Amino acid sequence: MLVLGVLLAFVAFAGGLIELVGRWYKQEEYSHGFFLPLITLFLLWHRRKVLVQSRGQPSGWGVVALVIAALMLVLGEVTAIFLAIQLAFLLALVGLILCYGGVSLLRVTLLPIAFLLFAIPLPYFIDSQLSWRLQLASSGIGVGILRFLGYSVYLEGNVIDLGAYKLQVVEACSGLRYLYPLLSLGFLMAYTYPAKFVWRALVFLSTIPITVLTNSARIAMVGVLVNRWGSGMADGFLHYFEGWVIFIVCQLILMGEVWLIERFTHRRSMFEVQQFPMPSVVQPSGKGFTVRMSRPLLTAVVVLALGWATALTVGGREEVKPIRTSLRTFPLALGNWRAVESSLSIEVEQALGFDDYVLADYRDDQGDLLNFYVAYYGSQRKGVSPHSPQVCIPGGGWVISGLSTTAVRLNDGTPLDVVRVLIDKDGQRQLVYYWFEQRGRHIANEYLMKWYLLQDAIVRNRTDGALVRVVTPLRQNEPQSAGDERLTAFMRLAVPMLGPFVPQ
Repeated sequence: MLVLGVLLAFVAFAGGLIELVGRWYKQEEYSHGFFLPLITLFLLWHRRKVLVQSRGQPSGWGVVALVIAALMLVLGEVTAIFLAIQLAFLLALVGLILCYGGVSLLRVTLLPIAFLLFAIPLPYFIDSQLSWRLQLASSGIGVGILRFLGYSVYLEGNVIDLGAYKLQVVEACSGLRYLYPLLSLGFLMAYTYPAKFVWRALVFLSTIPITVLTNSARIAMVGVLVNRWGSGMADGFLHYFEGWVIFIVCQLILMGEVWLIERFTHRRSMFEVQQFPMPSVVQPSGKGFTVRMSRPLLTAVVVLALGWATALTVGGREEVKPIRTSLRTFPLALGNWRAVESSLSIEVEQALGFDDYVLADYRDDQGDLLNFYVAYYGSQRKGVSPHSPQVCIPGGGWVISGLSTTAVRLNDGTPLDVVRVLIDKDGQRQLVYYWFEQRGRHIANEYLMKWYLLQDAIVRNRTDGALVRVVTPLRQNEPQSAGDERLTAFMRLAVPMLGPFVPQ
């Protein structure tokens, strides 16, 4: 029955698990995820005798955990928040273990299951924010190292100016490709390290500064090589080879940290302190909240089946689709702005997954230029939702050098919060405003957008919405305030026109 419950869990949570594997395949920083389930299975196999001896009376808390997991599954399917589905799957495994062997068995299996948390990717918009912030941090420290070595360098955003060459610290150099795998490795090392909790926590948490500092050293090393032998040193095999070397260096630093702790505490060798410990048998207890039935796992299977059926029913119900006008008829003349409409390639349209959009370049009488883009989604279920510009901007080779939230006051005095992004690439600067039009709300916070999506999906049976983005290039030496004025003036004309196209 336990095997049946686990198989049913895989089927019920398949949507989130498939998306999980897709992220492992598409994003190099998560490619280590393929190995983590294997390590979890090894940990369980390693303690197999203890598992048998620790099985106790089934606990009713397992049913509670499964009910919560089923609710998270339904919410995840309705709102397309895959993170909720993936976390719910782990909670379902916890529930099944409680229903099979009680709290005593869970205490022995909890750590291998918790290790799977490192296999769950962060949401894209959180990933992107971490990425560009780490780029800025690594660039700044890398420049500091170069200056310490006697090189005259100038840092603008994420571009390191070496004089003859300009080195751009792109998304791939943010350090996330080291950080996520190193966190997993640090967790394992802390687990196998027989020491006080404070030392084990130090080993695990130190993976973050180790990653940032070694990645900064890597950037500095690339700067030295580029300065001496040309820009070819920053690309190709050498660049990836440096990445592997830095990751190995990170591992050696972790091992050196353990050695240093031992040097001043127990003075044990590395072979003594880095072995998989065998947990003690947890004596089963009949005390507490228990389920008294001949087949306790039957309840677990029923709960999972009901949750799966509910998710299919609710997730597949017909949504409220408000009447609206196609964005392809959005006015191309707004005040003194005149537009030339453009389009995206078929491949990009399919990747973005929107139902309707407008993309136009507006120019005014003074020759000022801006780009206006609105992508409308009739439904944001099943993983189809606006792509955060914080994800797409670095993907286009642009570097985010400034990010903040600001309020634009419309003609009627209504404040509209927008995300303000300053980006640059190859000496070109652009100012970006974007926000989310979501069922009558103007939202600049992506966490808040997800919350209202969850709320409206349940209460209003609506998940439609749009991303609105306005971009203007900044001339050389033009102050950012001029771009702010330009975007604000255009928004005061364009935002009132959105009503028929993005229903409120």
